[in-house]
Amino acid sequence: MERLKNRSYKPKPARRVDIPKGKGKTRPLSIYCYEDKLIQEALRRVLEAVFEPHFYDEMMGFRPNKGCHTAIRHLNTMLEMRNTNWVLDADIKGFFDHLDHEWIIKFVESRIKDPNIIRLIKRYLKGGIIKDFAYEDTEEGSGQGSVCSPILANIYMHYILVWWFEECIVPKLKGYGGLVVYADDFVVCFQYKEEAELFYELLKKRMKIFGLEMEESKTRLIEFGRMAEQNRKARGERKPETFEFLGFTHYCSKSRRGWFRVKRKTSKKKFAKKCRELSQTMRAMRTWRLTDIFRKTNQILVGYYHYYGITDNGKSLQRMKRKVENLLFYWLNHRSQKRSYNWDGFLELLKAFPLAKPKIYVNIYQTG
Repeated sequence: MERLKNRSYKPKPARRVDIPKGKGKTRPLSIYCYEDKLIQEALRRVLEAVFEPHFYDEMMGFRPNKGCHTAIRHLNTMLEMRNTNWVLDADIKGFFDHLDHEWIIKFVESRIKDPNIIRLIKRYLKGGIIKDFAYEDTEEGSGQGSVCSPILANIYMHYILVWWFEECIVPKLKGYGGLVVYADDFVVCFQYKEEAELFYELLKKRMKIFGLEMEESKTRLIEFGRMAEQNRKARGERKPETFEFLGFTHYCSKSRRGWFRVKRKTSKKKFAKKCRELSQTMRAMRTWRLTDIFRKTNQILVGYYHYYGITDNGKSLQRMKRKVENLLFYWLNHRSQKRSYNWDGFLELLKAFPLAKPKIYVNIYQTG
C-alpha cells in the first residue's frame, strides 16, 4: 500500500507457460504473484464500475449476470426470430497476444482521467514476462491469466467492434444485422449476402488499424437461417453448413411440428478434447479407492452436464456418459497386471457406484 501511495509500485514479470490447445498448438498463460493479483483485482473493479454501464448488451463475456448461455440465447433469438439468412463466423488471430498498448490506454483515458490509474495500467502492460528462465519485454498484448485482462479485452472489443457495428454499420444496412460477442469470439448475422461480404471487408481493414488481423482460414460466411435449406435445395446444393460457437455446433433443423429451429450439439473437437482429459485423469486416479474414483468422476460429469446440458443436446450428454463408462472400465482393469472386472462385473459395480445421469440444465428458450 505504501508503494502505491508513493507511486513506486512496479509489478513483477509474469511467469509465462504454454498450455496445450489441441492439434499440437499451445496457448500462452501468464502467472502473476499474489501481490500483483491484488492490484489487478483493484484495477478490474475500477474499470468495471466505469465501463460496464456503457457496454452494449451484445457483449456477453466476463460481465455480471451474463455468460456463455446468455450469449447462446441471444444468438438463438437472432437466428430464429430475426431475418437472418447469412452468418459470419469470424476469428481474430491471437487476440489477447496482440492488443495494442497505446490503443488500450487511449480507450481507458476516454472515460478515466486519473493519472494514477493510467500509470498502473501502463506498468501492468509493460511488466514483462519470464519464459524459459529468461526475461522478455511485453510490447503488446495482455497476459491471459491476469485478473484484469478480461475487462481490458472487453473495453478493446467494445470500441473496435461492438460500438462500431451498432453505431456505424447497422444504421446503414438495408436488411437485418445482429451481433453477439463473447471475449474475442463473435458471430455476426445478416439478411443480405452483399452486406455481409461488404462488412467483412470493412472489418479486416478496421482490425488492422487497431493492430489485429482476422484469421481468414477460420473465418467463414455461410448461408444459415429459416430459408437456407429451401434456397440451397432450389440451387441443387446440400443442406446448410454448420458453425461452431462457444463449444457447440449450431445447425438448421425443425421442430416436431415442422417449424424452423436452430439446434446445437457438443462440437466434435470439444468432445474429443474432454475425452482425452478424462482419460488422463482416470489414469492418474486408477489406484485410488473406488469411492474416491467415482466421487471425482461424478463431479466432472455434473460439471460437464451443467455447461453442455442445453436444449436439444441430450444425445451428446448420453454419449459422454457412455464414454466415461468405457474409460472407467479400461482404467480399472489397468490398476495392476491382473484384470479386475469383466463387463458384467463392471455393470454390477456401477449399481453400487452409479454415475450421474445426463440432465438438461439450460432451457435455451427461458431467460434468467
